[in-house]
Amino acid sequence: MTEDTVVYDVIIAGAGPVGLFLASELRLAKLSVLVLEQAAAPHSPLKQLPFGMRGLWGPSIEAFYRRGMLEQLATQPHVDLQPRPGSTASGPQRRGPGGHFAGIQFDATNIDSSRWTYRLSGPGDGQMGTEMEHVERVLTAHALSVGVEIRRGQGVEGFEPSDDEVTVHAGGQRYRTRHLVGCDGGRSTVRKNGGFEFVGTDPEFTGYSVRVDIADHSVLPMGRHHRFFPFIKGAAGMYTQWEPGAIAIADFDGGAGHRSGPLSLERVQAILRRVSGTDVTLTALHVASTWTDRAMQATTYRKGRVLLAGDAAHIHSPLGGQGLNLGFGDAMNLGWKLAATIRGDSPDGLLDSYTAERHPVGARVLDWSRAQVALMQSPALQGVVRDLINTRDGATYFAERVWGVSLRYDLGGDHPLVGRSCPDFEMEDGTRIGTLLREGNGLLLDFGRSLRSLDGLWGDRVRHVAGDVKDRLGLSAVLVRPDGFVAWASDAAPSREDVTRAAARWFASIERPA
Repeated sequence: MTEDTVVYDVIIAGAGPVGLFLASELRLAKLSVLVLEQAAAPHSPLKQLPFGMRGLWGPSIEAFYRRGMLEQLATQPHVDLQPRPGSTASGPQRRGPGGHFAGIQFDATNIDSSRWTYRLSGPGDGQMGTEMEHVERVLTAHALSVGVEIRRGQGVEGFEPSDDEVTVHAGGQRYRTRHLVGCDGGRSTVRKNGGFEFVGTDPEFTGYSVRVDIADHSVLPMGRHHRFFPFIKGAAGMYTQWEPGAIAIADFDGGAGHRSGPLSLERVQAILRRVSGTDVTLTALHVASTWTDRAMQATTYRKGRVLLAGDAAHIHSPLGGQGLNLGFGDAMNLGWKLAATIRGDSPDGLLDSYTAERHPVGARVLDWSRAQVALMQSPALQGVVRDLINTRDGATYFAERVWGVSLRYDLGGDHPLVGRSCPDFEMEDGTRIGTLLREGNGLLLDFGRSLRSLDGLWGDRVRHVAGDVKDRLGLSAVLVRPDGFVAWASDAAPSREDVTRAAARWFASIERPA
């Protein structure tokens, strides 16, 4: 085994979307970043349509917008960027499904967005359906353009942490780094070798993603279909056929079918017949993989110089399309904190706040996933939820959860905006706040121009933006973290002491201007 004498600031295990996004975040701080990926090539049928379709919601769309990648993401022809009700930033208001809970859809026009006091329409205000391979392609191009080093065919095989660095073994090579981040998926080598405790619930079903040829397509209807077995408690099945022969199956077998042997044509046909209640005949099997609704989470996302993000930190069923969004949230939260820690200008405990903020968000998503699995097995509960989701209150509640509108970190402070995503204020000259976050800096928004004395106080870590906006939402000043979340806000004229105290918590020592 040869040794790379370079000591990287950060090595990331996994060149999936979360690892690539995190790598680019770290490069904003000019850190040296190496991404090690086990797969020799990024391509896979499961990353392409229809199986590779992913929904991106509010915080993820905002993250791409705030880092200048949203336009590239929206270049794919089948991408659907749907504005929220009342939004005019992405075109006219859209009607129809705004999302679903266990397959039960809510109507976008039945949502009362007036309850979202601190939301403003803007380029990052919407939802998007896109292909996983396209997302990775955009993120890879961006990461390479900012200087991230990516080595494929070199998955992390093991590592030894010390007080000062981590020695990483991959592809017959030994690498050295100040921090190692596992973004290497649900079966994460970093998580297992790092001794992270991974706890949760066992699966209720085995999921199958298959592409097949069907002898008679009229036998198997398109769309989503449930089948219940009334004399077997809790037993049920479901299949969804998006296009002829592209099928997802949920077989409530307690996960027994997951990785239990080769997926032959005969086996897939037998499962599909049982779940669908039809005598469908398959003539060819082109793609087949299994998955489950196993819901597990690391009890901490950090052990010394080793951290976890994305599926390495939490796994759950893909129901509701929350997994990728959860991972992007991890990357956006961790990137600036890890960078500040490595630079040595972070306040005490800043890196520990990564687990403190993101672990509750992950736990909430896992419970959301479990609730959908329970609902899939109960026609009575489905009827109740269907009635609820068709009300204005119900649709608004589900939209808040699915779209990430309800996301709020517990950052202390009394103002209701603290801990929430910053509204995309538009300055009088047309500049939007989201575009001012592209360099990974924090922002001090000084609408009343009363904080001039703070110019240059934090160097380039916090940009002082003095000037009025088209809609203040009743605010006088706002301190925005590099990830776009509000650390402090005031409706009244702010004091210098209030601002500096809040900034010290997130951006550390004050740097006096020269």
